[in-house]
Amino acid sequence: MTLRTICLHGPESTGKSTLAPRLAAHLGGEVVEEYGREYAETRGIDFTMRDLVEIAKTHDAGVQTMLNAGLEPLILDTDPLMTAVWADMLFGTRDPWFDGWTGTADLYLLFDIDLPWVADGTRMFGDPAERQRFFDLSRAELERRQVSWALISGDGDARYVQAVAAIDRAG
Repeated sequence: MTLRTICLHGPESTGKSTLAPRLAAHLGGEVVEEYGREYAETRGIDFTMRDLVEIAKTHDAGVQTMLNAGLEPLILDTDPLMTAVWADMLFGTRDPWFDGWTGTADLYLLFDIDLPWVADGTRMFGDPAERQRFFDLSRAELERRQVSWALISGDGDARYVQAVAAIDRAG
């Protein structure tokens, strides 16, 4: 199977945005940056459910545009499954749009919470119990959707090596 889309999934401050360009360069692909970060930096972090649906739809449209242009493989710095987990974290529920979304990635890399949490003005869940809950919900979403995924942990290069190995195994 050729991997067209690889999604970096998991809680905040786990190295997804740092690793995305490195993986894209290794694979000769492109990064689809996290639209939610841009949205939060522009409009603040007092999200509503409507905001989360808009974030997910806009991010997904960007992915589809890049795929239609023949740009692949794509390293997705999040996707609507992750935004659904954000809804679960923030509101304890989610808009039905999320469960109806079917554009899942070919492979998900679930980033462990074994790196220190770093506040950056848009991150919200730095408390260890909240981080664990966020991680558990992230994993549960992947299992519920029955997508292909691998756990990525370790510092720096170890994380990168694990991610490349998981991609090699899957593709």
